[in-house]
Amino acid sequence: MDEKVKYELEFPITSSPQLLYQYISTPSGLSEWFADNVNSRGEYFTFIWDDSEERARMASKKSGERVKFRWVDENNKDSEYFFELRILVDEITKDVSLMVVDFAEQGDLQEARQLWENQVADLKHVLGSV
Repeated sequence: MDEKVKYELEFPITSSPQLLYQYISTPSGLSEWFADNVNSRGEYFTFIWDDSEERARMASKKSGERVKFRWVDENNKDSEYFFELRILVDEITKDVSLMVVDFAEQGDLQEARQLWENQVADLKHVLGSV
């Protein structure tokens, strides 16, 4: 397996940081745009898409600002890979952006970016932020 590379994407979002945080940090919020279904048990989240299921641990969070999920194996052991969703607010304009930090194999980078663009488009639709 190729080594994965870290990448970041930033998406402007018309939403309050508090509302946006609900959609990036709760199972019900995440299941509205990120995965077909999301369940949580304590700090462990199960993300379900069609026939695939992935588990992650909420490694850190700061209310209203960011969440970080670290992928885990079947024994709940942390992998070296994670994805982080950060809410950025411009101090002057108060514009809100969502910063995505994720990993992908070099050959899959473009596809991974496209996937996030599609998912964040769904998030914007749910938020009424077009």
